[in-house]
Amino acid sequence: MPDLVDPLLRRLPLQFRVLCRQFLLRVIDLEALSVKADVTAFLGQFSGILIMFSLILSARAVMSSPTETGETLFFLTTLVVGLITVVTWDSTFPDRRDILVLASLPVKPRTILAAKITASSAVIALAVLALNALPSLAVCVSLGPGYGILRSFAAFWIANLALVLFLYASVLTLQGFAALLLPRRIFLRLSALLQILAFAYFLCSFFMLPAIPVIVMALPIAHNLVAFTPTFWFYALCLQLNGVLPTSLTWLATRAEIAVALSTAGAVTSLLLCYLHTLRKTIEEPDLVPAARGSHRTLRFGSTLQTAVLLFSLRALTRSRQHRLAFALYLSIVCAIAIGTIKFGIMVPAPHPLTQDFLLNTILMMSFAVIGLRSVFSLPISLNANWVLRITQLRPTPDYTAATRTCLLLLAVAPVLVATAILSSTFRPLHEVAAHLLILLLIGCLLAELSLIGFYKVPFTCSYLPGKSNVQFVFWGFLILFIPLAMKVVSLEIRSLKSPLQCLCVTGLLLATLAALRAFNQHQAKSAAIHFEELPVEVITTLNLSVK
Repeated sequence: MPDLVDPLLRRLPLQFRVLCRQFLLRVIDLEALSVKADVTAFLGQFSGILIMFSLILSARAVMSSPTETGETLFFLTTLVVGLITVVTWDSTFPDRRDILVLASLPVKPRTILAAKITASSAVIALAVLALNALPSLAVCVSLGPGYGILRSFAAFWIANLALVLFLYASVLTLQGFAALLLPRRIFLRLSALLQILAFAYFLCSFFMLPAIPVIVMALPIAHNLVAFTPTFWFYALCLQLNGVLPTSLTWLATRAEIAVALSTAGAVTSLLLCYLHTLRKTIEEPDLVPAARGSHRTLRFGSTLQTAVLLFSLRALTRSRQHRLAFALYLSIVCAIAIGTIKFGIMVPAPHPLTQDFLLNTILMMSFAVIGLRSVFSLPISLNANWVLRITQLRPTPDYTAATRTCLLLLAVAPVLVATAILSSTFRPLHEVAAHLLILLLIGCLLAELSLIGFYKVPFTCSYLPGKSNVQFVFWGFLILFIPLAMKVVSLEIRSLKSPLQCLCVTGLLLATLAALRAFNQHQAKSAAIHFEELPVEVITTLNLSVK
């Protein structure tokens, strides 16, 4: 196969091949990475997660329900492609670095545009292929010869690729016309909001929308749901190509075809106009969006160092597009869980007692908020400016650890606690609600202390080393270990809330664990040094050549 592919690639222009390779490796911002970062290993870990999902779905299609698995694949494709498209929000449009480097070279704008689109499309294509290759084949085989295996396979991939094209083109159209119609400064502010809303939309559509059988889709009760959900349009297109779509639902397939045509035309138009009219404005694009003018009164949060680190972290999250985007992923999951909790409160008449699902949802919200903020802390704002922090490190390391702890408590634990208090307003009795809020606060503090283990940095000032933390290990560890552990904690808590003595014992155990973790972090910080560059551990390989 490589012998056949290499000659085809060599026929492409050299400039296109070089640019496409560089843009493909810049899915992650290179300015945030360590000098010894391995981007391919990082991307390989995410590909492994998608392949594991595909294996699980393939087993489900063979063993139980191929029809439901096929519909689930469309929802998963919407989620994965939507998140990748939003993560690579600016990858299709030239940034300031591209213009500074390529403007002085004899490279045509259409070559840059073609390389950008090819690189972004390659990332999406690899994700779609890793997720759908095995399950789609398993679904088509499990449906039996009555459907026609080849026809079902072709129908699935035509509809699935049409869905991918619609999502990718829609995001490009939205971003392109916003860049054309709005001033650059307003566009930078609106772009971050659009990214967060897109994250929330894709996550909420996956977690909130149920898989609906075709018979139910034709009922009037489901008309509004399927009419305004693009995933159902393309699933109906798949059924139409397979020849099993009811006549009453042909309008859904027609809507999918119209959506693909309109989004593609909009993406092509916006891209061409942007490359012709917005290149000059891009050269003046700031790394941080300028703050609005007005009164600047600084509140004190503990010591001066804690206040400085907190304000620096808060402004990094609110003004840096890169960090807003990364944190938006975790916040969107928190919002999706919160929306699910609100949905339960609407369906069940108030007041009602605390349930295990509500307790588990709030613990998951707290976990994602703390872990998300801790993950964003590892991404730097500007590595070139770290020399300022290096020469101004006048305090010992425990003071910086305390400042980071304050950031986690105020920016992650406190908002989730307030949101939980609002969501629990319909639950009774109130003393059980208050006890749960206290336990949730202690769990948040425990998660913050766990996040500080080994974190001897100033937030947003240390380079990121992809591959240092095994993403697959963390992901599957969360599903296999953390979720069952959280369910055990919830079952223990729901029993302890009925007994004041048991509730007091649980609270005391959490307090003792929290005190032990804080003492451990303070002891470790006394002998640690603040660092600003992530480097892999040096591994020395010997040849076992010894002289006897």
